[in-house]
Amino acid sequence: MKLIPSSLLLACGICLSGVSLGQEVETRTLEYSADGQTFKGTLAWDAEQDGVRPGVLVVHEWWGLDEHARGVARRLAEKGYIGLAVDMYGNAETADHPDDAAAMAGSVRGDINTSRNRFLAARDALASHEHVDADRIAAIGYCFGGSVVLDMARTGVDIAAVISVHGALATETPAEKGTVTARILVLHGEADELVPPDQMNAFREEMAEAEVGYRFVGFEGAAHSFTNPEADRFAEEFELPLAYDEEADEAAWEEITRFLAKVLSDEE
Repeated sequence: MKLIPSSLLLACGICLSGVSLGQEVETRTLEYSADGQTFKGTLAWDAEQDGVRPGVLVVHEWWGLDEHARGVARRLAEKGYIGLAVDMYGNAETADHPDDAAAMAGSVRGDINTSRNRFLAARDALASHEHVDADRIAAIGYCFGGSVVLDMARTGVDIAAVISVHGALATETPAEKGTVTARILVLHGEADELVPPDQMNAFREEMAEAEVGYRFVGFEGAAHSFTNPEADRFAEEFELPLAYDEEADEAAWEEITRFLAKVLSDEE
């Protein structure tokens, strides 16, 4: 039987366990706290680059802080940003089964204060890095993470831009006129069974009513989780409507890097 989960719907920390990736990119575990709980993100940066630069938060899929999110943070570092793969569950906990992932994601998205506090703790931890320009921070979210970053924009979190990649578009906290200050980019698979057309239509109506500008890019034939190479394994193991799409993944990355270069420019 096909399983489609229903719930897909500060402190600056201590840098630990440094890892060199060859060339200039290095990573560290960055610990920070929110509401008395410890979170362990992964920081990535170009060690040979001097001076301050923009920072980009990467919010993981509902599986938790895994190699997909860490890989994006490293790719951002290669582009000259300081990336932080965010831990939204605490202690970098991950799930191996959709039921566990649904419960973990639901515990965060079910309470906007929880989601907001954890996101802000990560943002503040990144902003406190000596080489991060605290006025030029953006966030990218994938699937669950996409819904998180959109909700942060909807509720007026102080951040330059958010990018949702195959993220859920439904929300319990719709945008209101005058609240959203972040620039918004939405990258969506047009064959996504978990985020159907009615969610897209509702999102567009919400943005129009709130008079929020945004860019929406659809990828023909792309299913949910199209940027994650592990999607095919999850699809087979759990009978989920997921699929990796290399062409769409590459096109989405081009959209992401072009958008970030524009909104995080010194000239903005």
